[in-house]
Amino acid sequence: MSSRIPPGPVAVVGIGADGWAGLAEEARDALRAAEVVIGGDRQLALLPAGECGAERVAWPSPLRPAVPVLLSAHAGRRIAVLASGDPMFYGIGRALAETVGPEGLRVLPHPSSVSYACARLGWPQEDTETVTLVGRPLASLTAALHDGRRLLVLSAGAATPGEVAGLLRDRGFGPSRLHVLEQLGSGERERVLTGTADDWPHPPGDPLNVVAVRCVREPDAPRLGAVPGLPDEAYENDGQLTKRHVRAATLAALAPAPGELLWDVGGGSGSIGIEWMRTHRSCRAIAVERSAERAARITRNAAALGVPGLRVVTGAAPAGLTGLDTPDAVFIGGGLTAPGLLDACWDALRPGGRLVANTVTLESEALLADRYRRYGGELVRLAVAHAVPVGGFTGWRQAMPVTQWSVTKPQAG
Repeated sequence: MSSRIPPGPVAVVGIGADGWAGLAEEARDALRAAEVVIGGDRQLALLPAGECGAERVAWPSPLRPAVPVLLSAHAGRRIAVLASGDPMFYGIGRALAETVGPEGLRVLPHPSSVSYACARLGWPQEDTETVTLVGRPLASLTAALHDGRRLLVLSAGAATPGEVAGLLRDRGFGPSRLHVLEQLGSGERERVLTGTADDWPHPPGDPLNVVAVRCVREPDAPRLGAVPGLPDEAYENDGQLTKRHVRAATLAALAPAPGELLWDVGGGSGSIGIEWMRTHRSCRAIAVERSAERAARITRNAAALGVPGLRVVTGAAPAGLTGLDTPDAVFIGGGLTAPGLLDACWDALRPGGRLVANTVTLESEALLADRYRRYGGELVRLAVAHAVPVGGFTGWRQAMPVTQWSVTKPQAG
């Protein structure tokens, strides 16, 4: 932590659309005592000059890199930072805590827009999923769409409700009911707009809004579950796709956990990395694919399935792995016979991490058998057969069996 960061606690004051009138006395005292107040233009405008005489500094854009810069620039002064609602709920509080440490903050929260929205709608907050589109792609909403689910979408601006309605239509959730709640907590300025995604009738309104969605899936729309093993038809592909049943078994062996990073080496259509990220919003993945055409396809699949944050590296492994963040898990779905690839993945894997490799060829199977003898783990053969018509009867069509090696790297020492 830089010594230029002010040593005293930074007061982080949550403020609502009702401005000064809605602040508790403790929050008002913190603002009165401040020598400099940092916040967005809209938030700063809510402070009456007669009550808060501090110097006012507006956040520049982009905001995140400016946090340590502004705090350092005002080192030694009493600083207050304004935040919308609860600063620690999708707010500036996270960036501040990462900069000065939690002990360097004095957080004074205000009810969040989510609290207000659930109160207005009568929705239990613990049963309502929140998705933010502030600074994030619209496609990230897709992964949260499930029939009957209640969602609250934190809007990026006035155009967000219409964009959400369009995405719902495109993803087969056109019958979903929408409520757009504007200026929550402001009293008489509050407004609620309602409609369905299929026939959303409202033009862009107030930029300060939250979109509530009661998800209703069209009867003939594809059903994308919350666990690995999405239908193969969900992926645009050229045949380079880990098929559904093998994919589910592969994800089970990889055992994703919140916050972990996966390398998907030989990404193909991106299905393993995509379903890894769909298990939890904090899961991260990097797909490494040598074909530029397939790399572009992975990007499209990731956006269509709600994980646009999946990173795609175009290049052949192992050279394409250089400089990537240390993985918690590695999946090798292709290129096992490339010289040095398996060893490079093993060496890069953190201690305690998992490696899973799949193959259908005898040459690659021999490599996996050798590593199994050296490192242990589990070596299995996955065989799947599908029922198909045989004349007037039904028989089994066997898919190529997949040999899978899964192993956990020993802890250091």
